[in-house]
Amino acid sequence: MIRLPICTLAALAIFSGNDLHAASMDAETLAVIRVQPLLKEKCLGCHGDDPDKIKSDYDMRTAEGIFKGGESEVAAVVAKQPDQSPLYLSVLRDHESWEAMPPKDSEALSAEQIAWIKEWIAGGAPWPDEARKAEIAKHADKWLNADGITVATSGALSDEWANRRYKPEDLWAYQPVQKPRIDSGENPVDALLSLHRPQGLDNAPAADARTFIRRATFDLTGLPPTPEEVSTFAAAFDRDADVAVRQLIDRLLDSPHYGERMARHWLDVVRYADSSGFANDYERGNTWRYRDYVIRAFNDDKPYDQFIREQIAGDEVAPDDPEMLVATGFLRMGPWELTGMEVAKVARQRFLDDVTNGVGETFLAHSLQCARCHDHKFDPVPTQDYYAMQAVFGTTQLAERQARFLKEENTAGFEEQAYLEKRRKAYQAELRRINAIQLDAAEAWLKENQIDSAPYQSALARVKTSDGDRPDFGKVRSILVKQGLPEDQIPPRKVGFTPEEYGRERVARKGLERLAWEMDRYQPVAFAVYDGKTPDIKSVYKPMRMPDKPMAKGELEQTAILAGGDPFAPIQEVKPSVLSAVEYFNPECTANIPDTPQGRRKALANWIAHASNPLTTRAITNRLWLWHFGQPIAGNPNNFGSTGKKPTHPELLDFLAAALVEKGWSIKQMHRLIMNSAAYRRSSAHPDPKTLAEKDPLHQSYAAFLPRRLTAEELRDTMLAATGELNPELGGIPVRPEMNLEAALQPRQVMGSFAPAWVPNPKPEQRNRRSIYVQKIRGLRDPFMEVFNEPAPDFSCEAREASTVTPQVFSLFNSQGSSNRSLALAHRVLTEDPDRSDRAVIDRLFQLAYGRDASGDEQQACVEHWKRMTKKQEGLTPHRIESPTEVVREAVEENTGEKFTFTETLFAYQDFVPDLQPADVDARTRALAEVCLVLLNSNEFAYIY
Repeated sequence: MIRLPICTLAALAIFSGNDLHAASMDAETLAVIRVQPLLKEKCLGCHGDDPDKIKSDYDMRTAEGIFKGGESEVAAVVAKQPDQSPLYLSVLRDHESWEAMPPKDSEALSAEQIAWIKEWIAGGAPWPDEARKAEIAKHADKWLNADGITVATSGALSDEWANRRYKPEDLWAYQPVQKPRIDSGENPVDALLSLHRPQGLDNAPAADARTFIRRATFDLTGLPPTPEEVSTFAAAFDRDADVAVRQLIDRLLDSPHYGERMARHWLDVVRYADSSGFANDYERGNTWRYRDYVIRAFNDDKPYDQFIREQIAGDEVAPDDPEMLVATGFLRMGPWELTGMEVAKVARQRFLDDVTNGVGETFLAHSLQCARCHDHKFDPVPTQDYYAMQAVFGTTQLAERQARFLKEENTAGFEEQAYLEKRRKAYQAELRRINAIQLDAAEAWLKENQIDSAPYQSALARVKTSDGDRPDFGKVRSILVKQGLPEDQIPPRKVGFTPEEYGRERVARKGLERLAWEMDRYQPVAFAVYDGKTPDIKSVYKPMRMPDKPMAKGELEQTAILAGGDPFAPIQEVKPSVLSAVEYFNPECTANIPDTPQGRRKALANWIAHASNPLTTRAITNRLWLWHFGQPIAGNPNNFGSTGKKPTHPELLDFLAAALVEKGWSIKQMHRLIMNSAAYRRSSAHPDPKTLAEKDPLHQSYAAFLPRRLTAEELRDTMLAATGELNPELGGIPVRPEMNLEAALQPRQVMGSFAPAWVPNPKPEQRNRRSIYVQKIRGLRDPFMEVFNEPAPDFSCEAREASTVTPQVFSLFNSQGSSNRSLALAHRVLTEDPDRSDRAVIDRLFQLAYGRDASGDEQQACVEHWKRMTKKQEGLTPHRIESPTEVVREAVEENTGEKFTFTETLFAYQDFVPDLQPADVDARTRALAEVCLVLLNSNEFAYIY
């Protein structure tokens, strides 16, 4: 038996009544209470808000204008005759003579709203004056109460917004969490799901052992179970299924790969990337430390409330703890840049908007940017609240801070710096070559113009050199300028430059700048923040470091409401605070955020992590449910507002939210609760699929488990696991697997020059790490990952999509990567046991790919295909694939407008050890690879059931 809390039942009773029918109002009241607000909301955007842009000459700001109509010169409202009134006919959206209004289908009036207009016109279309309107408003409560409730917030830009009413069901997320009481011994998840199960719909039986271990292992590790794990679990399952399931879940939660799987979900939400995006898509060398922090946090089952505090305010919680500095990288996950081409204040405001919205979406399931320019159109979030939240970050500054490496961090692979050093030396050599041209050209210029070269020779002597290098021409020229020589007596800045030198000098100079960020990858610095004044920075040409005295210089920002979000148009100053609607519904969830530069984020984090904050607990448990079942309880995990989809099982969501706090904010305990339920253990094959489709077309009953396709990362990792190539090492600097060469070598602009090409790691064991460790460049997407719906990191991904499009066929069946994995799988099986029979080989392939033996028909078909392919391969001579060691770039130099070329050396390719190639194996292995390719492209391999 399930017992709902008294307050929940009371709320249902209060708010379940229908709206008082408009017909019970007189026409005057209907005009004031319904029609006038409706026309203002739906029509004035095009017909009055901007007098200079009134569409169709129909001005609806006054009663006279509304009745008169527009350019058609037909009266829009004919009193007592709605069927003759164009205003009414247009909102019907089906009249042959009048255009549908509002024009967007998404803004069409509801049937009830259309009825208001019809009944108002039928009642004579009265339009009370202000005195009568005020009189009617005095007695409006009995009508307005049916519209919903008011919410006291921190303030509003208009009285109308402050007094707006909300349907309580739209504010479900703000209401206190109410945990239902489960009196039966049934798993609470199953008991609460049963509240909404359609009558006459039975549940599917439990999944078999192989199906379940594959499902659970992928869900908790992102990897397939080994054939040995499948057979061991199946035997235990036969003895006692419940005990076997509990032990399996415990084992998987203890796996170090659990943290990798959960971190992949989390990094989708926070938009993790290893580069900054936009035109300056330079590398963020040390973001990998934040990625590894997230993995450790999940593996350690760090309490979720602590996880929140560390990411928002780790530096304020424990400023001397490197782990806490690394955690604050969360605040900087969004794309960001500041160049000399951009106004610094605009770039700063973009960061503030981004971090405010990012915190809202990630932890509170609220997209806050809707309130940046105006009070929120649908939710009780005034602009005052938006900027009050933003004020929390008004003293938050960006910096790469010193943070020693922890013993838990993987610092292997740092020898890769050698390739960056080779690139550095190449850039420096190019600049020396160009410098020599300039020095020679300068002397020639002085001679040609008959200018005394003595000052120049003196300046040359003053510039110190090392290792036999010639003096730097730029420094020589700078000395001459400082000496006050006339400009026409000094060699030009770019003396001797041809279009080639213009272009190549920029490439080398900008390349050296980029290396500063790339080298940070190997340094004990954290991609972090600090509290202080906003420094006066015009552009960013190197990693930012924390100043010794962060409060000494710069602007101590005073946050204000900005007109239209424009940083140069402050309206009203605000103090740091939180979402006032949450405090209105949950008085115990209060925040006292100081107005001092330090401690603001810590106070905000404590408020978000408060046990009574209903947005926080519901948001994370809703995400957990999504990650297990492929669909959330509340349909938009980043949006619990009125425009988001409401919970299908609100009692279940509240139970999970309450249980999270009761279980010490333990995410692993929530996995146990969910995964031990009958709902999670059910088969995806329902005994009556027709009835299931009729009664539950949206799969909201959980009567059968909903299959899902492997994500892009899981597909790659699973192939590597099956072939035995997967390097299971945890953590460390980003890795670069092979990528389609057309994408890897494409020209890309960064910082006004060319970005380096994507060059894979030289050794297979480096390239074949898990996909979570692959370097994620915002401006360079891996085509394989992209086509299989890996989300772009610019925006928070609340839920992965799983589209089915034709390019997936070419990526999975025809790509070089799939061919390499198929050959490696064939080679593994044939070399594991050279004495295996053909049928035993096929069985082993099926075990590695599917976790089961092949059937008799499958064995026969595969063996026959293998033999046919062997004969074909015996007549072929495969060639080795050669890797490129350089690429020639062509561009137009921006100073001259002329073309130039330069050669980029791909240093890591010089030591490249390729994967197993067809030329390395015999015809029989190559033929078996054809069979493997089929298996890796099958639904059974690519889907979890």
